[in-house]
Amino acid sequence: MIELQDIEKALPRVRKVAVETPFSYAPRLSEESGYDVFLKKENLQTTGSFKIRGAFNKIASLGEEERAKGVVAASAGNHAQGVALGAKYFGIPATIVMPETTPLTKVDGVKSYGAEVVLHGSNYDEAYAYAVKFAQKEGRVFVHPFADDDVIAGQGTIALEILRQCGDDKPDAVLVPVGGGGLISGIAVAVKALSPKTKVIGVAAEGAPAMKLSFDARKPIDTTGVRTIADGIAVRDTSPKTLDYILRYVDDIVLVSDDEIANAILYLLEKQKLVVEGAGAVGVAALIHRRLELPEEAKVVTVLSGGNIDVTMLSVIIEKGLVKSYRKMKLVVTLLDKPGSLMRLTEILKEAQANIVQIGYDRTSLDLKFGDAYVSIALETKGKEHQQLIKKLLHDNGYRFEEEH
Repeated sequence: MIELQDIEKALPRVRKVAVETPFSYAPRLSEESGYDVFLKKENLQTTGSFKIRGAFNKIASLGEEERAKGVVAASAGNHAQGVALGAKYFGIPATIVMPETTPLTKVDGVKSYGAEVVLHGSNYDEAYAYAVKFAQKEGRVFVHPFADDDVIAGQGTIALEILRQCGDDKPDAVLVPVGGGGLISGIAVAVKALSPKTKVIGVAAEGAPAMKLSFDARKPIDTTGVRTIADGIAVRDTSPKTLDYILRYVDDIVLVSDDEIANAILYLLEKQKLVVEGAGAVGVAALIHRRLELPEEAKVVTVLSGGNIDVTMLSVIIEKGLVKSYRKMKLVVTLLDKPGSLMRLTEILKEAQANIVQIGYDRTSLDLKFGDAYVSIALETKGKEHQQLIKKLLHDNGYRFEEEH
């Protein structure tokens, strides 16, 4: 197992490619959560994720002969980019095996560093099994994304920065995303060595609960599958190596749902002007949705571990978030299919000061009576009361309608 000195030795190595990321107070999030919240913005790191730290430290720790043979890794994206950049830095070949479902933005990001990408399997674990066999066959070093002491030491350099950036006023708790457990293992080793009273709390996705189940049972428990928008922590099986660290140094692990993660992504985008991927937003999700049991006004640091979110996923999250926060509504209105009917409907919506952003007209649906038509309308609205006003006006004018969610 690594100790504090291993993390301290890793820091100057990591500094060759990784920046010291910003650390700032979040006043609005603090007010809403009841804690003094600080954000460690690893989403602004080189390659957009903390993963560059551990991957580079591992490659930098290899002997020259090992490095010359090249490296292999399996990853959903962020570790892949870290390994690819590390290989480029040392001028060695790298092959990255990624699940077939990996977003294009992450595949392109890896290729941009000169690595070869192989798409294999429907999830990380299937990609991992293939990558391990490939590395053995080619005689290359496999760079594990989390179950490796050099990788864990590299990730732990985040804690050295956090504690230095906090100054004398050490945090009461540090919130860390948990998937395979490499990040929280490294952070926990450093935090407990330098600030023993600080709690280290992991946050995992409900759709990938293996490490939470294992933490509670105090033994490795694997799951049959994962399903979460937080693809960076979508790990099916528990690593005995990282579980050992977690059982020694981590105080608790909590779970958040995909809806809560999506809310946190949108919150960070709107309120903090930060683009953060699902895995990076889980700590904020735990804060917003009151998953923590800490003293009032506790000083809490949450690690925003990455910002490499697929644009398509982000657009879906924004769309659903607008509907959920009553800033957008979708209605299907039944009209008489005759001239002027649609104009009258739009006049009522104009009176309600609702902005039409999308409209469709259907007169052929089998469940329509002859002479009727369905009009599907998406509206920009100004909150719950505004939506109630719109529905009242439609009802008072004799319109039949249904609201889509």
